[in-house]
Amino acid sequence: MCTVEKNGNVFVLTITGSSDGDEHRLGPTLINSILSSLSQVKSQATAGSALVTTSRGKFFSNGFDLAWAHAAGSNTGARDRLRHMIDIFKPIIAELLSFPMPTIAAVNGHAAAAGFMLALSHDYVFMRRDKGVLYMSEMDIGLTLPDYFAAMFRSKVGSAQARRDILLKATKIKGEQGVKMGIVDSAAHDSEEQVVEASIRLGQQLAARKWNGQVYAEIRKSLYTDICGNLGLVAKDVVANSKL
Repeated sequence: MCTVEKNGNVFVLTITGSSDGDEHRLGPTLINSILSSLSQVKSQATAGSALVTTSRGKFFSNGFDLAWAHAAGSNTGARDRLRHMIDIFKPIIAELLSFPMPTIAAVNGHAAAAGFMLALSHDYVFMRRDKGVLYMSEMDIGLTLPDYFAAMFRSKVGSAQARRDILLKATKIKGEQGVKMGIVDSAAHDSEEQVVEASIRLGQQLAARKWNGQVYAEIRKSLYTDICGNLGLVAKDVVANSKL
């Protein structure tokens, strides 16, 4: 479901497949695989590491596995399965927001709903210029937002107009539009390979600074108090300077 490779000091976590083919729907199996991969990266990290998360094919991730929810066979069962996915996805967001290194989402294709959230949980978002959209589909499919989804958008998307267009208008955002909205850092890439290569280059530049991972994580948490408060992540004082 996921692979982890190392390119210098950059860990590359690749979502390689799921039961739906290349949509990379976030059902229990894939969610657990991502969590396991993040744990693996964290256990191998050193001062001066970075993480790039990507996937393969048309989709970065097309959101929660709604087909798995509907397979429960009843409305009550489907809702229970959806709530289960919402609950077990939350630790991925918490892990990324407290991760002890810079993180970059190399969005190779469409990122919808929870897939958009997965990308937005990273410090940097790179997209292709030629393909792929960011899309919060909840208005179109008739679902309200989990509380931590709303908190993430309040924390990460500074413009009220942009939040309105993403969440209340269900705008499908291409890379260059995402740059203008301040939610994408780079969209000057014309292929899946180029967006990953550019993300790894940034990761190498950041890793070369050899920052203390714990300090990095605590400063990140202090920046996004709304979502971190929702997730129960409390910023702590850390002094990694041996002269102090």
